[in-house]
Parts: sequence; C-alpha cells; structure tokens
Amino acid sequence: MNKDPDVKETHDLIASDMVVGTNVYGRDGDHIGKVERLILEKRSGRVSYAVLSFGGFLGIGHDHYPLPWQKLTYDTTLEGFRVDVTKEQVEGAPHYAPDQQYDWNADNGRRIYDYYGVPPYWV
Repeated sequence: MNKDPDVKETHDLIASDMVVGTNVYGRDGDHIGKVERLILEKRSGRVSYAVLSFGGFLGIGHDHYPLPWQKLTYDTTLEGFRVDVTKEQVEGAPHYAPDQQYDWNADNGRRIYDYYGVPPYWV
C-alpha cells in the first residue's frame, strides 16, 4: 500500500493541483483555454464546475468561464481536456472577471447548465 501523500495520479484518480492549469480544447481541437480552478459541491465532494480562463494578452484581461464538469473529457493524445463546444460558444457563455466575486447561487448555476444543455449536478 502506497502511503505517500504526494502521489499525484493513479489509473482512476488525479490530484486537483494537476488539473488546475491543464489545457482545454474544443470539439474542433482548437485550444480554448486552461482550467483555472475547480468548484466542488460541499456535501457530496463532487466537482461541479471547471472554471476556464482565456482571453486577454499574457494573462492580462482574461475572463473566467464556468463549465459544468461533465462537459470535460480527458484526451490523452492532447494531454488536456476536450469539450464538445467551440471557443466561440464558450465566449458567449456566462463568465466573470478575475477580480470579481462570482455569485455561485442556484439561479446562476442553472444559467450555466442551461447554456451548455446539461442537467444541473443538483438534480
């Protein structure tokens, strides 16, 4: 049994610090952005959202785009996540500036899940 707390990945599991910073690609294979943070549901511990960052220049002026976690699939050939939407579709999605506090209430959550056409994690 491996008791090393610094293990980052197994066949089925990965540490959150290895996910943050991972590139995200659209259905067309174009780079969309990177995972900026994960948002977890407190009671179940499930990942509810991956917040993507992109836009701006050299990290300045980028925005944050919450995506339902189930929209992301890890693609070993890309060494990143693939989503079944395009960059243009993500650009039209609910988002917020990095210097803003996003209100993670049920109405905003519903807007995000409705935009991407998936049932909310709480249903």
